[in-house]
Amino acid sequence: MHLAELQAHLDELLEVPRYRDYSPNGLQVEGRAEVCRVLCGVTASQALLDLAVAEGCDAVLVHHGYFWRGEDGRITGIRKRRLASLLCNDISLLAYHLPLDAHSELGNN
Repeated sequence: MHLAELQAHLDELLEVPRYRDYSPNGLQVEGRAEVCRVLCGVTASQALLDLAVAEGCDAVLVHHGYFWRGEDGRITGIRKRRLASLLCNDISLLAYHLPLDAHSELGNN
C-alpha cells in the first residue's frame, strides 16, 4: 500500500478533523513511499523503533507520537536518537492521539 493511501484511510477511519489535539495526528515522520509491514504500539519509544528496524517494518503506528504542544522542539538526546532511527531506516511514524482515545471500536474509549 502507498503511504499516502494508508494515511488517508486512517485519517478518515479515525475522523481526524473532528479533534483539536495536543500533537499532530497522522503522518509525523515520512519514510518510504510503499508500506508492506506496519508495527503498532502505544508509544513511539526507542524499544518499539528498534523492533521496527529489526522486523523490517516500513511504518510504525502509535497512540503517542512526537511533537507535543508546549514541548521543547530541539532535536537532542532521546528525540535525536528516536528520529535518527526512523530517518536512517526510512520508516514512517503515524500517530493518532485523541482520535484513538475517542474511537468507539478501535480506541480505548
